[in-house]
Amino acid sequence: MDYSRFLSRRVTSFKPSGIRKYFDLLNEMEDGISLGVGEPDFITPEPIRNAAIESIKNCQTKYTSNAGLFELREAIAKYQKHFIGVDYDPHDEIVVTVGASEALDIAMRTLLDPGDEIIILLPSYVCYEPDAQLANAVVKPIYLKAANKFRLTPEMIEEVVTPKTKAILLAYPNNPTGAIMEKEDLEKIAPTIIKHDLFVISDEIYSELTYGKKHCSIAALPGMKERTIVINGFSKAFSMTGWRMGYFCAPKPVAEQMYKIHQFLIMCANTPGQHAALFALTNGFENDFKYVREMREEYNKRRVFLVNSFREMGFDVFEPEGAFYVFPKIPAELEMGSEDFAYELIMRKKVLVVPGEAFSDAGSGFLRCCYATSMEKLHTAMQLIKEFVEEIKAENQAKKH
Repeated sequence: MDYSRFLSRRVTSFKPSGIRKYFDLLNEMEDGISLGVGEPDFITPEPIRNAAIESIKNCQTKYTSNAGLFELREAIAKYQKHFIGVDYDPHDEIVVTVGASEALDIAMRTLLDPGDEIIILLPSYVCYEPDAQLANAVVKPIYLKAANKFRLTPEMIEEVVTPKTKAILLAYPNNPTGAIMEKEDLEKIAPTIIKHDLFVISDEIYSELTYGKKHCSIAALPGMKERTIVINGFSKAFSMTGWRMGYFCAPKPVAEQMYKIHQFLIMCANTPGQHAALFALTNGFENDFKYVREMREEYNKRRVFLVNSFREMGFDVFEPEGAFYVFPKIPAELEMGSEDFAYELIMRKKVLVVPGEAFSDAGSGFLRCCYATSMEKLHTAMQLIKEFVEEIKAENQAKKH
């Protein structure tokens, strides 16, 4: 049977995830070490888990409001005011979603009509471009550079913006680079965004994970709340990846339209997970977000270790200031692309890193290494990578003789 006649050309044109094949290889190996998956190695704190268990015991297992528990939306509003300094009305400017991924998808579909352009910064998280394509939009890429700390400038926007450009997607702290945008950086680009009447989708899922510098949301700048959708969730900061708890905050006219798509797609996020998320925020205010602080401090130790280890091996490493990734550039002397490096490393040493091309061709020559794993495993992984690098150098030298 010829299935091609039935399948959407838009979907069949997508390339498979550049990450998945390496995970599949590692899953077939014993004693492999993954520096690939972007998931905290910390277990969801027990009190948060218990809040979900208690909700089930109390028979709180039915649908909530489509937008989510009102108490949770109130807590999110309080958290956003505390964390980024922006007021959102829990009645009609906040919706609880199935992870930040759902919020990203419906933000694209709400803002973009066929042929509209959206600016996406590269390298970027693997779902951004497909989400835009599913909305029938045209992606206008901006290629960021390590020499500029992977930050966006007004000039970069001016180079790609056209009368058809409707939106720009910002993702800071960034996956895969670990880059951030500081307040002064955002203040430089905001006038350009306003000048060209662009709407902003701001993916802030890693916003609680910054090292030495406080996160700033572009929504907090003058004139920007009314043209920004802020997306966040509980996966990274509260180690709740499998719970699939996210949310968006947006101006009422935009939130109302996003809410319609959410109603038809999802009904509501899972109820026990919402009670767990509510506890995470309310208890967090009581203990000054102890769990988040402890995880961030541990990540920082790992971050420093990985950066120093790669530099000692001769890699050019941009120092990440957020998220939990390092993005080293492969030394030219190894004469290897990132796909070959990642494949040979996993086959020879059972260590998984993600080739930079998985995050667009802007990542060519780079590797994404996630430090959301134990320090013990990181030490072992870096020793194995060092051995691998020395082997490749020796092989290259032998070929020349």
